[in-house]
Amino acid sequence: MGVVVSVCAFHLTTAIDIPLEVLGHVNIEQLPTITEASPSSLIAFPFDESFPMTCEAKGNPKPEYRWTKNGEEFDPYQDPRLIKEDNSGTFVIPNTGNLTEYQGTYRCYADNELGTAITEEIEFVVPHVPKFPKEKIDPIKVEEGQSVILECNPPKGIPPLQIYWMTIDLQHIEQDERVSMGLNGDLFFSNALEKDSRRDYCCFAAFPRIRTIVQKNAMSVLKNNVSIPFSKANSILERKPSFLMPSGVKSETQLVKGDELLLECIAEGFPTPKIEWVRMGHRLPDRATIENHGKLLSIDRVNEEDSGKYMCKAKNIHGEANHSFDVSVEEPPKWVSEPESQLSTIGSDVHIKCSATGTPQPTIQWRVNGKPLKEIPAPNRKVSDDAIILHNAKSIDSAVYQCEASNKHGTLLANANIMIMNLPPMILTEEGLEYSAVEGKSVVMHCKVFSSPPSIVTWNRDDSTGSVEGPRFTVHQNGSLEIHNVEKEDMGQYTCYTKNTEGKSAITALLDVKDPTKISQAPEDLQVLIGTTAQLSCLAVYDNSFSGDFEIVLHRSIGCLSFFSANRYLLEDGILQIVNVSHRDQGMYKCVARTPVDQDTASALLIVLDVPDAPENLVLSEHKGRSVKLKWIPGDDHNSSTTDFIIEYEESQWEPGNWNELQRVPGNHGSAVLKLYGHVDYRFRVFGVNAVGRGSPSEPTERYKTPPAGRKATPDKNPENIKIEGHLAHEMDINWEPLSPIEHNGPGLEYKVSYKRQDVEEDWHEHVVKRHSFVVKGTPTFVPYEVRIQARNYQGWGPEPKVMTGYSGEDFPSAAPDDVEVEVMNNSLVKVSWTRVHKDKLHGHLGGYRINWWRLRSLLDSKKTHGNKHTLTFPGDRNHAMVPGLTPFSEYSLIVMTFNGRGNGPGSHARSAVPWNIVIQYCPMEEENNYLETRLLYVQKHTVALTWAPPLVANGVVTGYRLEYQLINDTEEVGVLQSMDISSPDTTSCVLRNLEAVSRYKFYLRSCTRVGCGPRVSEESTTTPVAPCSISRQYPGWFIGLMCAVAVLTLIVLIACFVNRNKGGKYAVKEKEDLHPDLESQGMHDDTFCEYSDNDEKPLKGSQHSLSGQIKAEDSGDSLVDYGDEDAQFNEDGSFIGEYAGRKEKRVSVEVKGTTNQSKA
Repeated sequence: MGVVVSVCAFHLTTAIDIPLEVLGHVNIEQLPTITEASPSSLIAFPFDESFPMTCEAKGNPKPEYRWTKNGEEFDPYQDPRLIKEDNSGTFVIPNTGNLTEYQGTYRCYADNELGTAITEEIEFVVPHVPKFPKEKIDPIKVEEGQSVILECNPPKGIPPLQIYWMTIDLQHIEQDERVSMGLNGDLFFSNALEKDSRRDYCCFAAFPRIRTIVQKNAMSVLKNNVSIPFSKANSILERKPSFLMPSGVKSETQLVKGDELLLECIAEGFPTPKIEWVRMGHRLPDRATIENHGKLLSIDRVNEEDSGKYMCKAKNIHGEANHSFDVSVEEPPKWVSEPESQLSTIGSDVHIKCSATGTPQPTIQWRVNGKPLKEIPAPNRKVSDDAIILHNAKSIDSAVYQCEASNKHGTLLANANIMIMNLPPMILTEEGLEYSAVEGKSVVMHCKVFSSPPSIVTWNRDDSTGSVEGPRFTVHQNGSLEIHNVEKEDMGQYTCYTKNTEGKSAITALLDVKDPTKISQAPEDLQVLIGTTAQLSCLAVYDNSFSGDFEIVLHRSIGCLSFFSANRYLLEDGILQIVNVSHRDQGMYKCVARTPVDQDTASALLIVLDVPDAPENLVLSEHKGRSVKLKWIPGDDHNSSTTDFIIEYEESQWEPGNWNELQRVPGNHGSAVLKLYGHVDYRFRVFGVNAVGRGSPSEPTERYKTPPAGRKATPDKNPENIKIEGHLAHEMDINWEPLSPIEHNGPGLEYKVSYKRQDVEEDWHEHVVKRHSFVVKGTPTFVPYEVRIQARNYQGWGPEPKVMTGYSGEDFPSAAPDDVEVEVMNNSLVKVSWTRVHKDKLHGHLGGYRINWWRLRSLLDSKKTHGNKHTLTFPGDRNHAMVPGLTPFSEYSLIVMTFNGRGNGPGSHARSAVPWNIVIQYCPMEEENNYLETRLLYVQKHTVALTWAPPLVANGVVTGYRLEYQLINDTEEVGVLQSMDISSPDTTSCVLRNLEAVSRYKFYLRSCTRVGCGPRVSEESTTTPVAPCSISRQYPGWFIGLMCAVAVLTLIVLIACFVNRNKGGKYAVKEKEDLHPDLESQGMHDDTFCEYSDNDEKPLKGSQHSLSGQIKAEDSGDSLVDYGDEDAQFNEDGSFIGEYAGRKEKRVSVEVKGTTNQSKA
């Protein structure tokens, strides 16, 4: 059985806590331990009601408390004014108004039978009300230029102290490089001037912690002879600098690490000296600041690296004075090794270590139970520099040891409880705990033990197949077993065994391993527009046993929102929808899927995009007449960088209230120099633009009125957006955007229009107009011109204008495209190509080409009719185009022309005025209802008669039909598909013989052209069991009437033939055979009928055998060559017609008896 072993011990830093579980079974004594105490300094502010002196401790037996004051015993219970608490060492000093008698240094002692714990010394400070002494201060008499020091000497009080120099009227004394206050509160004058003479210099001292301000009597600064005022005629004694503060040339400064270093140099002299600061051998640290007009060097949070030599230099034109400071940074005591409480066994050696560091080096003083070691000697105790050793410790050696480290900057005190005892192991963890772990994660099973000496802890599994050995298993010093990367096989019961010299104990624990929780669909980072809906997905899988304890929670950076409770947050099918997204919805969203034993997380950042906020703090500066600098602070761009800032202006004279764009600057700018017009009262505003859109405008600036433009202010600019156009053949229209009123710079605005032909040596033609358009007449057609427009007012002309180029008016093109050719691409598309029109014939800018076409006729109809005209426009320079949407098997006419800005040119072949004609021939189109009707004439036992109408859309000359049929009785299998070709296009009926009786057949019929056959239509019918007794039961009325008429005509013909024969007439045997007595045979040799037998091997006359099973009519040798692949010929009228269009089919009747090749359906 695998075993993991650990030795457990307790290392407490402040006290040894005997667990309550242990105390419930055995009474173990405990040394006293201080749990709560007052701070080392307690100030009795006059506005506080009371002041607690706190001292709380624990131990077994319960500690008793005593106090000392200024090193002598002090019993709070002897003073009835003090407030005491039962079972506590704390007492409260009430603020009865007389607190001075309680001022002093206190210390609390907590005693029980085992030892004594003590607190740090507590200083109770009772501040007095600070006051300036009542004294008469004589005036200070000085000569102009002499230095003066007004002493403040503030009273002592609770820091911080704040000093102010003011007048009787509470006006601050102005301070500068010449006059300034020192750190000690004195007011220094480097040299006195006449304006310094006054009688009300007052020093005020403020103590904010006690809410007190006191004032010193007013002081006066006068000239030596009071009756004579300062004379400006007196010469001021000029001299080099010398220091008023500090004195001498060198001083030392010591301060504690973390404090603020303040070095001060105040110099006198005339002219007023300037102060410079340097650090010898080093540069001043980045934390250094120069204050008080250069006289104070400040470095906050000093450390050892700031130690060294600093120097201040006072300079004027007569020389300089120097003073150096040796700065040393010291440190209060800090623990290096703080004594620790220990639980040790009887007979062991106990080591108590205590060491501290600081500057100066702290001294260490040991106590035991609050008394110096020499007062409580012990033969087995040995004291070294930083440790106490107890050899062969016994129970009576249990005590509280105090270590106190101190230097001039502070004191540290630590209590260490040393307990010497032997105890058997006591397992404090509950028996039979059940632990749930997640596969792949770690789990910790506890086995908390209290014992002395320390126990040996071992863990093992109760089943023989498992083992806790290996790198995945760790037993910690507190006895807990940790299993890393848990597996399903780790499931089961575990036992914790503990043992020491005094005894042993054990507990069991159960481990269950669960499937991990995983987020299967994590939310993704999103950028959404404000006001839209954001969607975040969060789906997870987890162990089925946690179906009632599983939850998904959405955490945000500003809090936690449940999927099901947040307003505007909707969850459906694992998708969180945030409706009407606002800026407050932006942030990191964290999806947490958790069970009682584990969780999985995924995060997504939701970024809300919006237009920029309005810029703020618009300021106008650098006013230079007709220009000003505008500065602003950009607003929040809402996650879409600002691309531009648009500056708009509004003026109060011509268009008040209307804002117009003045200037654009890039989005990374925060200012712009605005070029303005004279004598205009402006105000400005700015707004930002980003990819989302245009933001709100800023608040307008104050009004800024530019000075008048001047007596000779001409226009600053010329018209823009000049357009040169020609609407008529011999004219040129010139238009431009007029100057706005503020751009006139004065009255009498006019425009000078100058023009001349380009590349032609001629003078400029000039015209002065007041409107913003001009028409040049009599120009050649479509030639280039140079144009310029200059503005002027009564004061003169504007700047030199730019030269623009344009063309005079266009005329209609004078030529048509040549070499027009047509290529048929398919049954509704042709490609038209041509030769481009030469540019000299265009007479303008080429717009493109147009094709007009119309349908002349269908090739099935020789009559020509002019169809609707169609037009396609193809812009640009090209030499071919596609014409779609044509009707198959038709003749078309088309013309090609070019066009420019004026209009269309002549059509192609304009000389003969005969358009191009096109013929398109293709097979029948696959359209529904291609046939008008297919009918069953009659159905008998072995015979079916069919009739049909020609196709509705033939798409060419019909050459015949294909008839197919097959047996389709109500079974899954169908009969073999029989087929026959009918080569006569005029045949519209057919009889099928020798069919099976009482059988259902399906018939298919398709029409054919020379290209192929079109879609098929079908009919179904069932043959009868016997021959019909009455026609009326088999055929419709119209068919019965037809048959009767045929019978009557036959009878008449027979009578006529009989009469003729009796008269001696003769007729051929063939003619006799043609007179068939059967009614069904009448009309079978007609051109519009066919007959087919399913078992007669003999073909009828006029029929042909074909290996493919097709029967071709005579004179049907056409192929695709006849209407597309051979060279086309043009008729006399220019028509483009394939060979097929000129042939005429013979009417052919077909009578078929015999078999045909068969194919499976």
